Amino acid sequence: MFSGSSQVIAQYYQLIRLGFEGYKNVMENCQANAMVLKRGLEATGRFNVVSKDNGVPLVAFSLKDRSRHDEFDVSDWLRRYGWIVPAYTMPPDAQHVIVLRVVIREDFSCTLAERLVGDIKKVLHELDALPPKNGSNVIAMNVVNSWKKFVNDKKTNRVIC
Repeated sequence: MFSGSSQVIAQYYQLIRLGFEGYKNVMENCQANAMVLKRGLEATGRFNVVSKDNGVPLVAFSLKDRSRHDEFDVSDWLRRYGWIVPAYTMPPDAQHVIVLRVVIREDFSCTLAERLVGDIKKVLHELDALPPKNGSNVIAMNVVNSWKKFVNDKKTNRVIC
């Protein structure tokens, strides 16, 4: 749809139109909204925020406890509320780290940040109400153990007349 240079040109236009101070105000506002989101996530006690406070206005965070659900579950369930919050695994040598990432744009207001935190809390509450996920290895072991018990019960219940 757009060539690679069109986005750069659009950004340059914004810088000229707003001026340095105007563009600085936009970025400071984005950073302030990122801090609102970060504080809201930290207040839940359920997330580790892994992004830095300065630089690109984004918030990257991961669950402290993945025993019942993971970041991919949170991402999927947030779609039900209209949010698209991607979950990523990190590159090689850090694949065990999974993060959710929210990039704060100019149109992402403080009110939206608070609404997102509220929806994340709802999603966590809904996921907590579900039974814990069993990994495929746990399910396979349960099936094998049940089958062994069934076979052993059949062997011991044979009565010879």
